[in-house]
Amino acid sequence: MARSHLLALGMLALATAPAFAADLPVKARPMAPVETVWNWSGFYIGVNGGYGWARSAHTDTAGVTSGTFNQRGGLIGGTVGYNWQMGATVLGFEGDLDWARINGSTPCGVASTCFTNMQAFGTVRGRLGYAAGNWMPYITGGLALADLSVGQNFPGVVGNTDWRAGWTVGAGLEFLFSPGWSLKAEYLYADFGNSAIGYNGAPLTVNVSERNVNIIRGGINYHFNWGGPVVARY
Repeated sequence: MARSHLLALGMLALATAPAFAADLPVKARPMAPVETVWNWSGFYIGVNGGYGWARSAHTDTAGVTSGTFNQRGGLIGGTVGYNWQMGATVLGFEGDLDWARINGSTPCGVASTCFTNMQAFGTVRGRLGYAAGNWMPYITGGLALADLSVGQNFPGVVGNTDWRAGWTVGAGLEFLFSPGWSLKAEYLYADFGNSAIGYNGAPLTVNVSERNVNIIRGGINYHFNWGGPVVARY
């Protein structure tokens, strides 16, 4: 009799075990790691600043020259641009305009000083980048603009201030540290030719070159992400 009772209790336990197990809490399954997909497409604006150096020379129409002298100084300004991302390739256009004080001077003539002062620097460039997640190395090139003030510190000499156009090439690295913000560092080389600007040297006209312009600067940009938001891939 006892044996039959034990057998019945065993069968009852087997029958109720699945229902009891279903009532136990289930341990949550670990989720797969989240991969953030960064999107570079869209419109952006920002600020930039840095340091520049260049080489200038004053040569009058008789061939007398001041010799080449150095210019150095800082610059700061604003940036605007737009990117199109296609896979890992990022195409874009960027423009910037900076207040600058890249100045230099040298003794020239009799008791005179020749000077070349870059008062502003701007560019309109294309960019080609490679999107490696939230990092993007890029190359760039296009139009360069400079507001130059030139002349001599000598009575009777009438200086000149004017904008001149040239070309620029360079490279940089940009880093998206959040969906809407990026930091960048870049180097630009620009050249404005051998006769960038001239002035009345009393009595001869003087032509001023502005060459070998080197710009190193950093910047921060805000991205509007018109191409779509950053998404998470599981």
